[in-house]
Amino acid sequence: MRQSIIHIALVVKDYDEAIDFYTKKLHFKLIEDTYQAEQDKRWVVIAPPGSSGTTILLARASKREQQPFIGNQSGGRVFLFLNSDNFWRDYNDMCARGIKFIREPKQQDYGMVAVFEDLYGNLWDLLQLNDDHPLSFE
Repeated sequence: MRQSIIHIALVVKDYDEAIDFYTKKLHFKLIEDTYQAEQDKRWVVIAPPGSSGTTILLARASKREQQPFIGNQSGGRVFLFLNSDNFWRDYNDMCARGIKFIREPKQQDYGMVAVFEDLYGNLWDLLQLNDDHPLSFE
């Protein structure tokens, strides 16, 4: 049996401002942006540069009960983990582009890590895993 997680939905306030943030500040690629008339929604998929795995589906909050989850999908915990092949290149670039880091870079047993916020306040780890880590880049 073979299965994989294709998309992770990220609740956003506005499609265009989210696309702008992720593509311009984090260099993500816009994979798809398709209007779905029957639901009056857009199917917006983004991915980090060079990624061939799981993508992020930007899902605009369309109901009142979805609004409180914008920026708080994981109850204040780190929600997403962005693995890098060059931590310091990406950290310095993100700082220069105005990304807010709430935990400074720190060497851990598994690799280098710092925590940043996206445009809505969701917490992300920026990582560079050690070479011997099972999920490190080969």
